[in-house]
Amino acid sequence: MSASDIGGSIGSGPQLHGRDPAGQDSFETVQLLTPEGVRVDHPDFRYTGDDDAIRGLYRDLFLVRRIDTEAHALQRHGELGLWAQCEGQEAAQVGSGRALRAHDFAFPTYREHGVAWCRNIDPVKLLGLFRGVELGGWDPAEHNMALYSIVIGAQTLHAAGYGMGLTMDGRVGHGDPDRDSAVLAYFGDGASSQGDVNEAFVFAASFNAPVVFFCQNNQWAISVPSERQTRIPLAGRADGFGFPGVRVDGNDVLACQAVTEAALQRARDGQGPMLIEAFTYRMGAHTTSDDPTRYRDAAELDTWRGRDPIARVQAYLLEAGTPQSFFDDISAEADELGARLRAECVKLPEPDLAALFDHIHVEPTVENREQQAEYTAWRDADIEVGAAHEGSMA
Repeated sequence: MSASDIGGSIGSGPQLHGRDPAGQDSFETVQLLTPEGVRVDHPDFRYTGDDDAIRGLYRDLFLVRRIDTEAHALQRHGELGLWAQCEGQEAAQVGSGRALRAHDFAFPTYREHGVAWCRNIDPVKLLGLFRGVELGGWDPAEHNMALYSIVIGAQTLHAAGYGMGLTMDGRVGHGDPDRDSAVLAYFGDGASSQGDVNEAFVFAASFNAPVVFFCQNNQWAISVPSERQTRIPLAGRADGFGFPGVRVDGNDVLACQAVTEAALQRARDGQGPMLIEAFTYRMGAHTTSDDPTRYRDAAELDTWRGRDPIARVQAYLLEAGTPQSFFDDISAEADELGARLRAECVKLPEPDLAALFDHIHVEPTVENREQQAEYTAWRDADIEVGAAHEGSMA
């Protein structure tokens, strides 16, 4: 079945059946790899990679988790001001991130560390924002991934606008894999209640924009459970905007990649937006300033720990005959990555605030330069006063 066949059937097919307000569990969830590590078939979506490709996904998942745990530890040691964990959500991020082509564009929230990894962004660059020494960390044009968005849901509007621009530029619906492009917009279940997200849905639908909205439903909007935000599965909300929605097992990296690949191809073919709800779980806190033990119980956490996205891939690979040396090598690579993150985090340079004026406009104005000169003169004078004061105290 082609991507267009899948896309054409989603709106009225089995994926959208069973949406009653009392039963979110009745909504079909696409799964290709069970928590026990067993491959299963789905009538509409298929993972086409071989075992070598799955080993590559395991490496992605394992290293992304190490990035996350190292950054969390750095925050606890006072080296970062804040960190937003992605533990438990690695499959949703890596699976969807690996579905992107180089010329597609991703719009993240502030938690898509796995997507950044898939877009070849050095994880050290993720730390600058949370250390307070950078406003972003990478060139979006170089990696085709926007900077992290702290404002909840705002990035979905940017994604809709970018997708509309792709259509205007003639980069959609030509059947040319080197030209046709799509947009992947990330947001969480909490953001689905924001006006910006719903407005993005309206614009994307109205202009048939090539945007795939990828909602990581990690069950908690800080301390608000998802069932308090919606009476139906979030994927079902797409119906009201006139485009299809699918729920996928967000802890199944194979299913996340397969469903996102089909949705992105559908968008590139000119069939418009689509909503993917990745049903997953936030194993850690919302951020390091949050204490989840105040609003959720340990039993819930234990249930989801049994659905760990990394453990199921490891179970499959072991059953497929992957030697233990493969896992040992990746563990050693993770140790090296962790050591590099710790070493380079503390060496991140303090920002030159005068450089802020260089990025206000594409072409700096006279007023910008005058303000920059005024600030620089004030800064240099303040430094001289401070040095003189220290000299007098010596």
